[in-house]
Amino acid sequence: MKRKSIISVLFIFLLVLAGCSSSKVKLPAQSEVTDKTLKDVFAEHGMKVGTCISSQVTKKTATSDLMVTQFCSCTMENAMKPDYILDQAQSRSSGKPIVKFNSEALSLMSWAKKNSFSMRGHTMIWHSQTPDWLFREDFDPRGSYVGREEMLSRMEALIRGVFEELKAQGYIDLFYAYDVVNEAWMEDGSMRDSNWRRIIGDDYLWYAFYYADKYAPETIDLYYNDYNEQYKADSIAAFVDTLKDDDGRSLIDGIGLQAHLFTADDVNTYLEGVDILAETGLKLELTEVDVGLGKYEGALTNTDANLKMQGRYCYELFQGLFERVDAGKVRMDAVTFWGFSDGFSWRREYSPQLYDSDLDPKYALYGVMQIKEYAGYDPAE
Repeated sequence: MKRKSIISVLFIFLLVLAGCSSSKVKLPAQSEVTDKTLKDVFAEHGMKVGTCISSQVTKKTATSDLMVTQFCSCTMENAMKPDYILDQAQSRSSGKPIVKFNSEALSLMSWAKKNSFSMRGHTMIWHSQTPDWLFREDFDPRGSYVGREEMLSRMEALIRGVFEELKAQGYIDLFYAYDVVNEAWMEDGSMRDSNWRRIIGDDYLWYAFYYADKYAPETIDLYYNDYNEQYKADSIAAFVDTLKDDDGRSLIDGIGLQAHLFTADDVNTYLEGVDILAETGLKLELTEVDVGLGKYEGALTNTDANLKMQGRYCYELFQGLFERVDAGKVRMDAVTFWGFSDGFSWRREYSPQLYDSDLDPKYALYGVMQIKEYAGYDPAE
């Protein structure tokens, strides 16, 4: 009997035993189940696959090696958000927002370049993790809020500054996409309140993409990114249709679907949202995927039964996505997971990643890879 067949028989035996217990089963190593990596699986569907990164994972040999083996794209978890890239002292002395990448951002770009990773930029215009002083006179947190025209000028300087700094540092060719605006819509279809909106007005969104289109190189696709997108799909679809210049040319290339999901969420509801957004004709990317155990209001413990449920969820979700991409119904050229190990996840209490804290594979990994035998299904299914 071949080695993989023996492993399969033993694994099925363990599944039967696990049915009588809540304890977790350690799954076979990925190399024992398949000779494919995540990169291989997504490449079969014409897609890149990525993860978010920080120095916490790039500086550790075990996590760095896993990422290099499994992924080919990355997004900085925090280091390119406005709080991290805006230099207050230089902004005050120059009278305009000054973009300056910190040492972590530069080290992460260096790591990506060294390991032949493509990168997504995240993010420029956001209601969160943006310093309040950016909106005030003299860039002073005690100053009064500036007016519309000044804020438009600052928005343009911020967006221009990002692309100019990437070019100056020699890393702009790494980037294939950038989240220009993040999380501007609410689930009820209303526009989110923010300093950007209060000072500039509802058209701040149009100006953000107008400036990004003006300064971004053609090689970088411009994205709107949001969460709970399955519930906002109609609002987002209507909004992106307004992002056109005077000649009717679209200022936006794609929609980022964060896909922070839970096993209590309905897969079909999510895929229906994908279908609505696909009708815009824009590219779609899953940008921050993780699938937590349970629901937002209450995490489930990571018992074997719950981890199997997570594996089945991932199998059905990516089965639906791959089918749509392969059929040409969805334009999607990349998927990014918001981490890879439960030990480093921002939602650690929900055990949402593909590998556990020991970097061992979970049912979720095999679900994404469409290996049903190890994705948490009963042997008879």
